[in-house]
Amino acid sequence: MITIPFGARSEVMRAMTDFISESVEKFLKPIETNWQPSDFLPDTSDQEGFIDQVKELRGAAQGLSYDLLTVLVGDTITEEALPSYESWLSRLEGIHEEPETNPWKVWVRSWTAEENRHGDLLNKYLYLSGRVNMQEFERSTQYLIADGFNIETGQDPYRNFIYTSFQELATNISHRRVASLAKQQGDSLLSKINGVIAADEMRHAKAYMSFIKKIFEYDPDEVLVAFEDMMRKKIVMPAHFLRETGMEVGGLWGHFTDAAQRIGVYTATDYANILRDLVIEWDIEHLSGLNETGEKSRDYLVKLPDRLLKISERMSNPFSEYEFKWIGVRM
Repeated sequence: MITIPFGARSEVMRAMTDFISESVEKFLKPIETNWQPSDFLPDTSDQEGFIDQVKELRGAAQGLSYDLLTVLVGDTITEEALPSYESWLSRLEGIHEEPETNPWKVWVRSWTAEENRHGDLLNKYLYLSGRVNMQEFERSTQYLIADGFNIETGQDPYRNFIYTSFQELATNISHRRVASLAKQQGDSLLSKINGVIAADEMRHAKAYMSFIKKIFEYDPDEVLVAFEDMMRKKIVMPAHFLRETGMEVGGLWGHFTDAAQRIGVYTATDYANILRDLVIEWDIEHLSGLNETGEKSRDYLVKLPDRLLKISERMSNPFSEYEFKWIGVRM
């Protein structure tokens, strides 16, 4: 593996500060005009209509299937673990050593502020729905934050922004599919909620993809080597340490992903397609002027999506049905 001089990544990050300043304006919305959770929830100031609005919400939520509700709870817990994600990005090389006014620090805080609305909104919806054991849900959330966050990307900004590009696309798919299924199952409010969250995730994905595209202009060989290494290790989602009371760390993750795969919210095929989209977005196939190591990484990445798609086509749909403490016995 090729190495670059110590601090070179920090130099690239510093060279991008003007670009990041522009990105804050381009990809994030003004707080004054952005949506807030209260825009979608029963109006507590409406003394006469509040209870009726809650009853309407609860009535629609009764039609949600077990697996869809399971995925919704898991997605909410993932969104609620935001403190872990902010601290992770703040430690990256080229960010952690900069003053608080640095555009990178501004980006991390502002991105976090937008993301924070997602967990707030979904949490309140679940609380009002009456379909969830809130204490078990809250314990899982606390466990996920307390157990830490390890996606094996270290403090390398290249690996971490490849990761956020991938992960934001994945969460867009998940929330968008939940929105579609909720609408099919008669919950138009939940469909709308997940729809606006999915739109945020896509906007954030475009930002992180643009960061990597810019980094390719400075250090293409090292970005390719980092991307190859990550794909060989496989991308893990932020909530892979998910658990319930009495479980070891990560004990619930497989059951959660089975539910998501079973109803088509997020599948192995989606994983391969996200990789393909990133390879196309960054025009990896046509990168030239690389060193030998960079060329090998490029060729590996270009071929990988088709290989993963063939594997995903042979995978069977999981049928094991686990009873989540968040929800209880299947009806």
